[in-house]
Amino acid sequence: MGQAKDFKPVKLICGFIFSQKEARDQALKLLVDKFGPVELESPDYVFNFSSYYEPEMGTGLKRCFVSFEQLIRPESLPEIKLWTNELERKIQEQWASPGRPVNLDPGYLTASALIMATTKDFSHRVPLSQGIYAHLEFLFSKKGLKILDWTYPDFRPATYHDFFLKVRSRYLEQLKKILSE
Repeated sequence: MGQAKDFKPVKLICGFIFSQKEARDQALKLLVDKFGPVELESPDYVFNFSSYYEPEMGTGLKRCFVSFEQLIRPESLPEIKLWTNELERKIQEQWASPGRPVNLDPGYLTASALIMATTKDFSHRVPLSQGIYAHLEFLFSKKGLKILDWTYPDFRPATYHDFFLKVRSRYLEQLKKILSE
């Protein structure tokens, strides 16, 4: 009979969708206040894979990602997603905006996968707690990334892959150090 073990710590990441850099910067500052220093930050990519967010956020959207130095417990993802949802609302109120100035997508990276948090249920998503689901975005292998049938459209092209492979490399170094202590 298998013995339950504690989960290994994971690398917290957060995706941003935004049209105004000031909204992104404000959200990033508050995320750093909560989760500590950023380890890696991606460039701002053009977000033109879907018009889903345009009615609420406008046109000319951009997407970027950050990873944080501090590792987290994977079971904390639902609380983090609820916190980022509340942060989006607070920024919307401060900007007196009818829509969201910034969309925040927290998730985490393991040695083998990228998991994103979502409030939307679907057949391939795993319920976690408090109305939050885990969305398996892609898998890591020795050859790179493995795209899945349900991988979000903007995650499919190689545009983001270098960033996530760098985050994974840093994570593996950090994890090796922690586990050897």
